[in-house]
Amino acid sequence: MQTELSRRLGVEHAIFGFTPFPAVAAAISRAGGFGVLGAVRYTAPDDLARDLDWMQDHTDGLPYGLDVVMPARRVEGVTEADVEAMIPDGHRQFVRATLAKHGVPELAEGEASGWRITGWMEQVARNQLDVAFEYPIKLLANALGSPPADVVERAHGAGVLVAALAGSAKHARHHADAGIDIVVAQGYEAGGHTGEIASMVLVPEVVEAVGPLPVLAAGGIGSGAQAAAGLALGAQGVWLGSLWLTTTEADLHSRALTQKLLAAGSGDTVRSRALTGKPARQLRTEWTDAWDDPSGPGTLPMPLQGLLVAEALSRIQKYEVGPLLGTPVGQIVGRMSSERSVQEVFDELTRGFEQAVDRINRIAGRGGA
Repeated sequence: MQTELSRRLGVEHAIFGFTPFPAVAAAISRAGGFGVLGAVRYTAPDDLARDLDWMQDHTDGLPYGLDVVMPARRVEGVTEADVEAMIPDGHRQFVRATLAKHGVPELAEGEASGWRITGWMEQVARNQLDVAFEYPIKLLANALGSPPADVVERAHGAGVLVAALAGSAKHARHHADAGIDIVVAQGYEAGGHTGEIASMVLVPEVVEAVGPLPVLAAGGIGSGAQAAAGLALGAQGVWLGSLWLTTTEADLHSRALTQKLLAAGSGDTVRSRALTGKPARQLRTEWTDAWDDPSGPGTLPMPLQGLLVAEALSRIQKYEVGPLLGTPVGQIVGRMSSERSVQEVFDELTRGFEQAVDRINRIAGRGGA
């Protein structure tokens, strides 16, 4: 599964795997793909450095990348405390009432609330980059589109390619104008932040809009045949995220959540602002229903919503409160019905890709196995 982009990056298969788990990212690279570690949960630079050290020791010298969350426009002097002060008391009360309705216990006195979604704040991402550029990363991806111009320049100065996610051809053209090297065309089906255009329509539109820049197809891809379809639409690779959540190397810290993912169908997700303030596809739960209910206060814009709900989500996850327990995941969750290793997933992807290509060759009268 070779393309011009995969050869440029030195990977065997044009499969790019985004994941928040270092063990998964490293396994993707070892399997012949390109592992991309999500950095948003690393609020402390030392924690990111620790896991990048681990990546260095477990990727066998193979290439990998980092995904950050940065707005394109820089805002000076905004601290977490400044943002916290903008959260209305009514929204805080809504969180307390929703948790109380479901009997979610408080955290123990003095216990940290766990991951706070401060990675949406620009300065946190910049601190992450100060760490990341000390390592031989080959790709910097930004989940919010084009990063600030100085970040693009810094990456290029370090010989690092820059990728940006796009949900429309308009967004993709903006990325091209900003000097981005790779556009990830992420369709409506994808997990996490996503737009309103489905992959089958979006990918060829983006390819046409930014050519000859390489495009990666993302959203609704979980089989070799779907990967072949992405390349047939003009992409130079596929970007997979949700599929890795139920691999044996993933560390969700919740057996109950893993079981919910394994049992979910493709219709069990929803695009909701409940997690971050921007539309993000995730498992539909009573938590997302509460925030999407017109009788509620409605969600806050990013990053207010993420800061508001961070402790609540930590409590829901810690105590595995089933009706509220969820995670970002795409519609491909319907295929995620068993736990397998990353290597087993790769074997199935590459095998399915070959079968799909052979099938098309036979249809086209070109023979095949």
